[in-house]
Amino acid sequence: MKQFNLEKVHLYITELSSILISESRRRIERMGDIMPDNYNENDNTTSEKKIITEEENKNSDYEDVCFVCRRPESKAGKMFKLPNNICVCNDCMHKTMETVSQFDYQGMLHDPRFQSELDQLSKQGGFPNISFVNLADLQGDGGIPNKQKLKKKKKKEGVQPVLNIKDIPAPHKIKASLDEYVVGQEHAKKVISVAVYNHYKRVATNTMDEIEIEKSNMLMIGPTGCGKTYLVKTLARLLDVPLAIADATSLTEAGYIGDDIESVVSKLLAAADNDVEKAESGIIFIDEIDKIAKKKNTNSRDVSGESVQQGMLKLLEGAEVEVPVGANSKNAMVPLATVNTRNILFICGGAFPDLEDIVKERLTKTASIGFNSELKDKYNKDKNILSKVTVEDIRKFGMIPEFIGRLPVIFTLEGLSRDMMVQILKEPRNAILKQYQKLLELDEVELLFDEGALEAIADKAMEKETGARALRAIIEEFMLDIMYEVPKDDNIGRVTITREYIEGNGGPIIDIRSRSAEHPDRLKVVQQPANGS
Repeated sequence: MKQFNLEKVHLYITELSSILISESRRRIERMGDIMPDNYNENDNTTSEKKIITEEENKNSDYEDVCFVCRRPESKAGKMFKLPNNICVCNDCMHKTMETVSQFDYQGMLHDPRFQSELDQLSKQGGFPNISFVNLADLQGDGGIPNKQKLKKKKKKEGVQPVLNIKDIPAPHKIKASLDEYVVGQEHAKKVISVAVYNHYKRVATNTMDEIEIEKSNMLMIGPTGCGKTYLVKTLARLLDVPLAIADATSLTEAGYIGDDIESVVSKLLAAADNDVEKAESGIIFIDEIDKIAKKKNTNSRDVSGESVQQGMLKLLEGAEVEVPVGANSKNAMVPLATVNTRNILFICGGAFPDLEDIVKERLTKTASIGFNSELKDKYNKDKNILSKVTVEDIRKFGMIPEFIGRLPVIFTLEGLSRDMMVQILKEPRNAILKQYQKLLELDEVELLFDEGALEAIADKAMEKETGARALRAIIEEFMLDIMYEVPKDDNIGRVTITREYIEGNGGPIIDIRSRSAEHPDRLKVVQQPANGS
């Protein structure tokens, strides 16, 4: 019985192979390599079909992908076109022919025992131990999703740089644009503006001379909620370049469960709409980089720590890597693309929670007795202790020297103070308060915050110690009742949030619309009673 099932599997394989061969032969006949017996020189149908197929192929933005080996046309060569837009490369077609020639499938088809078994299986509604293609997964032409297809490279009439040096904004303009969105962090914005400007000058000029300018990858260190990720997002939006944000916590060494290291480049390729040339001048931000530090006091293989750092060295330095298209790991069913990371700007960021203790230990190493002695608790209340970090401190944290050496620009972000919290609430272009004011404006209601309310919100956020992320959580809490009650009453024209309402000792000031001459602005002030009164 086992031998019979194996022969059935061969039967289905050979049937599919025979279809491929017949279709490929018919395709070759259409191309004129083999003239059929009934060929007519005056018949223009074949040539018209050929012209239409070639025009469709030229107009397509994506490369053809082999249905069997999933290699793109740029690597596998010209494809055989089969029905339903299925493409098969030359290698897979020859292997199919060799496989078919090894079996006597014609004799197997005429075996009455096969016919009875096939009829029985068809009545049962399926074939056991055989996995068929899920048609719901076949999106795009030829059963290959577009997210797993590469865009065709544009033909260049001459050597043209990806970026024009005249279009690159100067560092002071980049910083001025960042000031509209990010509050504070003056040193960090200045460093990142200069580094990005120099990097894209290098990409635009392609060094021009014999002097080769190296990459200026960056390492951002700062407490949680200080604006590391938001700074990079704003920067990519201003420069209009592809940006990929990856999380280092999910990266593992090749061969282990988790995302491959090359998956960070796959995300950049997806952000560039699978355009390799556009992706090769993008930005990759790897967040939580401190989570891949070397594990201490362990004898097992560190597959998500030091091994990941070693695997990322070639990406940071600049090399041609094989990247899975539309997936996080390499497998036989995913096409691969070659991406050169030489002109990709890498920005790594992390909170490095235990780094403060390492810096304090280094700064208080001096003698604690004598005229030049320092107190042990001198730096305990210093919120910007990370600004004194050195490469040696990062190495002690668990980052290998080769990894740190490929991140030449190291800078820190300040922890947010109470005054900075108040500025974040109201000053940026898309500040949180402006977002809620816009929401109520759609209901024709004006939302105001007095200065005491902003200070109370900042005080509550400082207690949570989660940075700017705490601001939205606090505002969502006290705005819930207002957003629920305001749409009920069309007479409400203005709502003012006070310190008493934030602290739970009172309510907001609600202004009712009025047509009387005493109130020319058509608003009548009504004090919301305190909770519980």
